[in-house]
Amino acid sequence: MIEPDGLSKRRLKLWIRLLGVTRGAENQLREHLRLEHETTLPRFDVMAALWRRREGITMTELSRMLLVSNGNATAVVDRLEKDGLAKRTPLASDRRTVQVTLTEAGLRVFESVAIGHESEVNTVFSSLTEAEIEVLTGVLKKLRKDVA
Repeated sequence: MIEPDGLSKRRLKLWIRLLGVTRGAENQLREHLRLEHETTLPRFDVMAALWRRREGITMTELSRMLLVSNGNATAVVDRLEKDGLAKRTPLASDRRTVQVTLTEAGLRVFESVAIGHESEVNTVFSSLTEAEIEVLTGVLKKLRKDVA
């Protein structure tokens, strides 16, 4: 619904600004991962998900966590497995389903890259004060509930 007070136009401009900030930050992080760690953002995201779920996760759970198709998740896991950073293990209860985990080497690589990633995220948002971060976090949490 278009509101007569111009609030809808301001919300539209806000949306465009949010997209711009998100895309700019994502591009900066992609470049950092590519140049400093010779990796990609999708690969980092998969490794992060596997690091959080060290007991293992099915491919279906992984793709849901990352909001990507099974095919996209599979392609990244294939490469990680080829590089010795992840392994697939069939579930004992259903051998058609595999569980994916990081290998010891994968844990070490991820933890090393994660330090640099956190530092780069800190740089991206370094102009924000602690109070601004709190306000922005609150606003984004509210919006997340509205769009969920």
